[in-house]
Amino acid sequence: MTSTQTLPVDEPRAVDGPAADPPGTTERAALRELLAPVRTRTRVAMAMQVVAAFATIVPYVAIAELGKTLLAAGPVDSERVWTIVWVVVTGLGLRAGFGGGALMVTHFADVRLQAILRRRIATTLGRLPLGWFTTHSSGQVRKAAQNDIGDMHYLVAHSAVETTGAVAVPLAGLAYVISVDWRLALLAVATLPVYVVAYAVMTRGMTEKMEEMNRGLAAISATVVEFVTGIAVVKTFGQTRRAHSRYRDAATETAQAYDGWVRPMLRTEALASMALSAPVVLLVNLGVGALMVQAGWVSAIDLFSTTLVALIIPVAVTSIGFGMQARREASAAAGRLLELFGAPTLPEPERPRHPVGHTVEFDGVGFSYDGRTTVLSEIDLELRQGTVTALVGPSGSGKSTLATLVPRFHDVTSGAVRLGGVDVREIASDELYRHVGFVLQDVQLLRESVLDNIRLARPDADLDTVRSAARAARIDDRIMALPRGYDSVVGEDALFSGGEAQRVSIARALLADTPVLVLDEATAFADPESEADIQAALTRLAVDRTVLVIAHRLSSIVGADQIVVLDRGRVVERGSHDELTAAGGRYARMWERGTN
Repeated sequence: MTSTQTLPVDEPRAVDGPAADPPGTTERAALRELLAPVRTRTRVAMAMQVVAAFATIVPYVAIAELGKTLLAAGPVDSERVWTIVWVVVTGLGLRAGFGGGALMVTHFADVRLQAILRRRIATTLGRLPLGWFTTHSSGQVRKAAQNDIGDMHYLVAHSAVETTGAVAVPLAGLAYVISVDWRLALLAVATLPVYVVAYAVMTRGMTEKMEEMNRGLAAISATVVEFVTGIAVVKTFGQTRRAHSRYRDAATETAQAYDGWVRPMLRTEALASMALSAPVVLLVNLGVGALMVQAGWVSAIDLFSTTLVALIIPVAVTSIGFGMQARREASAAAGRLLELFGAPTLPEPERPRHPVGHTVEFDGVGFSYDGRTTVLSEIDLELRQGTVTALVGPSGSGKSTLATLVPRFHDVTSGAVRLGGVDVREIASDELYRHVGFVLQDVQLLRESVLDNIRLARPDADLDTVRSAARAARIDDRIMALPRGYDSVVGEDALFSGGEAQRVSIARALLADTPVLVLDEATAFADPESEADIQAALTRLAVDRTVLVIAHRLSSIVGADQIVVLDRGRVVERGSHDELTAAGGRYARMWERGTN
């Protein structure tokens, strides 16, 4: 018989010493680290693009030489003409071959990097403590695996090649123009300073403005979610107009901020684009160049060829500006990916030990999520093999936290949690989960058949075995009533209520047949009629197993071998139902009120 114990309650204590924040990583450093596996290929592609850039200038040089040859006094040198033609063809071929080859190399590099990053994400997620997933939504993981990696596509597959071309082409062009006449070189870039100054004005404070816009969009999204999720309550109390006004106000505020930022910037952008537009470049080069020809400084054919080169310089330069936003997004994505990769993983023991038996012990356990506020303090409990222990207490008392320490969702801050006499930190994760099964409040069902959802832990289980577990969880009849029975797909032709989904997850835990079960509010969504049947199934399941259950209704755990009352992270009472009610303490008052 378990004796009744009443223990004093202290206020939560802060853990001594400040929490050490992980060192920040700059976006540039993040990019360097993530792009390291494809850096060699990227450099090869950049070298190929340099060749393509110089080849781009060859046709313009050849046209100038062809003009000089055709306008020369005397008979036309046909052999020289054909030589120039072949030089043009060769230049165009080199440009196409090396330019296309550079893009092919970077696209293959992008595919390789995506594969590396996705494998790294999968590996990281597999090593994270299960508690990490309770504080991070599936949307964040999906964003990392899809959106963030997708944002890096431009950076890897295009940015390096395009930026190299944008730098190399003007340099090669200027080198040629300077070789012709330095005054024509100055003329070729005469409008470039206007673009540079205008672009600098446009991008000033852009980071802060982008952050402001992101906050505005987040506010709009929040009001949309609030309105949609609360539509029933809003309509019931006739507050539709008021709820919609919050969305309208958020959208209007963001739109006004965006308009105030973009409107003046558009005028500057128009000036910058006009400075490098073909008509303006032609007007400046041909207008001023004509005066140079008239003065006898340069020849007309030299002016013609350098003007053609001057026209390709703006195209190369503006491509850098067009890719700037994509590079910013890629840099931000790289930072988010590194943040995911830097999440503390679950340490695996170098020399794993094997538990002997199924008794669970909490020995002086203390725990804190953030290293400052203590959630659990000095927890000493023994969950003997083949018994049911129920955790009760007010909301925030630490029941769920204590239960999740057994399957090692988190590692304890102090003390130890032992399974079969072995610290759970010394048991390999895969073996630990073969010994410990759990059913949580937040049920997660995959978009697969009901059959595959239940036999997730035992993929080789046959239908009869699965149905046996489902019957024990009181969900078999509901599944058989589905259009395709156990082959019905969750989310398509299998739509479960909260209580039904909970029973599917209970069936999954029953099928896993682990010697230790952690049930966090396992009957929270069960209707009163089926709750008794579920409790009966769990009672049968507890034979020769260790069960830790967080009670939603006190009536559901009156038959537990041990009831533990938590308050403010400490054990304040323990004993059987009869012992605790007779003691007249915290549990007795909860029982009288019918609350937990």
